[in-house]
Amino acid sequence: MRKISIIIPALAFMSSAVFSQGQLDAYKYSQTDLGGTARYLGMAGAFGALGGDISVMNANPAGLAIYRSSEIVTTLSHRTLATHTDWQGSAASGSRTRFNFDNIAYISYFPTSNEAGVIGWNAGFSYNRVKDYHRNYSLRGMGDPDYSLSDYVAERANAKGRHADDLSHGDGYNPYAFQNGNDWLSVLGYDAVFIDAFDDDKTKYFSAFGEEVNGKWQPFQLAGRELNVQESGSVDLYNIAFGLNISNFVLLGANIAITDISYQYNAFFAEDFTNTNYLELENWLTTKGSGYALNTGIIIRPADFLRLGAAYNSPTWYKMTDYYHATANSDTYYYPEVRENIQTPEDARSYYEYQSPDKWLFSAAAIIGQSALISVDYELTNYGSMKMYDEEGIEDQTTNEELKTNFGSAGTLRVGGEVKVTPRFAVRAGAAWIGNPLNNVLKNATAEVYTVGTIPHYTIEKSLTNYSVGLGYRLTPGFYIDIACVLKSQKEDLYAFSNIYQGGTQIIHSQPASLKTNTTQVALTLGYKF
Repeated sequence: MRKISIIIPALAFMSSAVFSQGQLDAYKYSQTDLGGTARYLGMAGAFGALGGDISVMNANPAGLAIYRSSEIVTTLSHRTLATHTDWQGSAASGSRTRFNFDNIAYISYFPTSNEAGVIGWNAGFSYNRVKDYHRNYSLRGMGDPDYSLSDYVAERANAKGRHADDLSHGDGYNPYAFQNGNDWLSVLGYDAVFIDAFDDDKTKYFSAFGEEVNGKWQPFQLAGRELNVQESGSVDLYNIAFGLNISNFVLLGANIAITDISYQYNAFFAEDFTNTNYLELENWLTTKGSGYALNTGIIIRPADFLRLGAAYNSPTWYKMTDYYHATANSDTYYYPEVRENIQTPEDARSYYEYQSPDKWLFSAAAIIGQSALISVDYELTNYGSMKMYDEEGIEDQTTNEELKTNFGSAGTLRVGGEVKVTPRFAVRAGAAWIGNPLNNVLKNATAEVYTVGTIPHYTIEKSLTNYSVGLGYRLTPGFYIDIACVLKSQKEDLYAFSNIYQGGTQIIHSQPASLKTNTTQVALTLGYKF
């Protein structure tokens, strides 16, 4: 029987650790919500050719040149989020409610005395919350009863081919040190006795949840699983934009966009076995990042009733930091001592750079007299252009090849309309359909998926739609108020851990659960034109 090592925090301390950020981490940080003013939300964000709203400042900054007055505006919102999971008939639900300060903006209009050529220009600053990560979801049930998290950890250890001594603390040896090249989940699993090496060479690992029967290792059957996840954080976008009006025919715009990412993740996973053995794994991840992008756009007005728009949004170039920590507990038949609070280093972190995908936006808007309008946007995002680099700017070739292979381009279609019932009162509606860039390898889970740190859980997006309605009322010639309600529906596959294939044969099978997230957002915008 091996000696069970207890991690002493002082020995395990590391000021920096390097984990490979996976393809799904890159995709997660590329996603944004439908966010902005209530008018923008009420028309599902279809403002690329329409302009005249601060929310379009990032997507097509040429929309800034529509303004014929200065304006200050701010938006508050209330979100109610409900999640539902189903794992082969075992259901679980969760909910979360939040109030947010979504945006504030100021736009200045500078007319010229020209009747042709440059007849005016605009400058503006805006803050927008473009992504809200807050949600809770739970998983209850069995999945595939023949495969435990411990089996998954064992196969990850086998893939590295490391000796058991390489995964244990020793005199002056820290298995978590980057230079030792170990998989952290394997180290944690070995320390917490999720796995062990039962062969004489100590290089072949198996789940420790079992017993020897007639000279063969017989795993225990699973009795149940649970997973509880809490996510929080946001993506905040700051824009400094300029617009130029040339003869009321060509409108040009450009901006500098600065983005801040803050993301927190906590997951507790547990498995119970038929003989009362159990394992527990809890992970914490905090991601901080900031980046910048440059965006340009144009709107053409070939007729008073028609506007056509196009814009290019460059990648956002980020500098990122991940902080992670994990604890594990277990009780196994093979080792009668209970392992409690086995930990990874408490100050583990990694620094890296991330390049988000670039986008093209094509838009058209029709103005119907003085009382109605309809607008359509098509956004094409090249997710295959996402890239990961280490802190020195050296390309992560493995992850980037996966991004190039497993992600393609995806389109988002937004349609919105507005009708003025009276000169002061308007009603709005819109819808947005977001395309999925994942290829069949990810959708069908036919390859192993690597995630950051010691977190084995992940989701695969299936579909995402937004439907919205809104109202607007002009209180005075300057003051106005807008209200919108957005219904967002997102479907995902949730995996407790990844499938693993070896030589074309599946050796670990993970049955996904369905995860559905419904979000209801009510937004209130107050604005003043002067």
